[in-house]
Amino acid sequence: MNIIITGGCGFIGHHFVAHFLKNTDAKIFIFDKLTYAASGLERLRDLEVYDDKRVTVFTVDIANPISVGLLGECQDVEYIIHLAAETHVDRSIADPGTFVRSNVLGTMHMLNFARLLKKLKGFLYFSTDEVFGPAPLGVRFAEWDRHCPTNPYSATKAAGEELCLSYSNSYSLPVFITRTVNCFGERQHPEKFIPLCIRKILAGETVSIHLDPQTGKPGSRFYIHARNVADACLFLLNRFERGEKYNITSGDEVSNLELARKVAMVLGKELMYEKVDFHSNRPGHDPRYALDGSKMASLGWRAPKGFDEALRKTVEWTVKNDRWLYMWGAE
Repeated sequence: MNIIITGGCGFIGHHFVAHFLKNTDAKIFIFDKLTYAASGLERLRDLEVYDDKRVTVFTVDIANPISVGLLGECQDVEYIIHLAAETHVDRSIADPGTFVRSNVLGTMHMLNFARLLKKLKGFLYFSTDEVFGPAPLGVRFAEWDRHCPTNPYSATKAAGEELCLSYSNSYSLPVFITRTVNCFGERQHPEKFIPLCIRKILAGETVSIHLDPQTGKPGSRFYIHARNVADACLFLLNRFERGEKYNITSGDEVSNLELARKVAMVLGKELMYEKVDFHSNRPGHDPRYALDGSKMASLGWRAPKGFDEALRKTVEWTVKNDRWLYMWGAE
């Protein structure tokens, strides 16, 4: 199998690379812009399973049309997993144009490149639960529920979904869409909540817990380890239907306060926290997202890693490899 993974040097992407190296014989071509979130090639080089003979990295900015010169290298590619995206909500609010270029134009450029690949069997577009906007308590959004994005990041991901469906319909491109909940795992950027908690708790600093202004309670999320997501996507490569959508989720909804407490417990440290009004300093963020995962369950997929065990191992690994908490500097 020959496969392109866009964003393969990033947090989620490098877990995909590791999973495919370990569980397939795939030759992997990585298209990556190598932005601040990718940390160069550091994540890839830190993988025990990394194999230079099976992985080729191309520095590609998908916001520009993909060079046809890459066709010679990638002519035998059968699958594209399109992960590359700008994902930071706060950054999207400050600079929406960058997100439109990377997430909308970038997706179009990858779709156009995919049309040139004669052996292509599948194009996976990796989307997010945030395209639906906030989920009321008790509600989990199914695959074809209406989009209602509340910030430029989620709006660009929703636009990417629509582009993919249009290429499926117009050109019979073998596109399918996955959405997932909050991912965590080793080597995650310290701006994300779990590594942020680890760093602050270890330093004896206060963790900010954002409250839903309507309920006065902490916001909540569903969490899934990035390797579980990679496992689900590999599972789908031989089972997807063209033009379909698949929610990849877990049954593990936890409030931000509960999650911070779990991290502190693994660390054996006291949690110091402050409660902060959600929208006072985080415009465009939503207190709850939730996906219905029954479609994937009906296909027979089950997450191989349980949440509590995966969280414990992630925290313990991060403590032993704490350079990942400071590689980008404290933010």
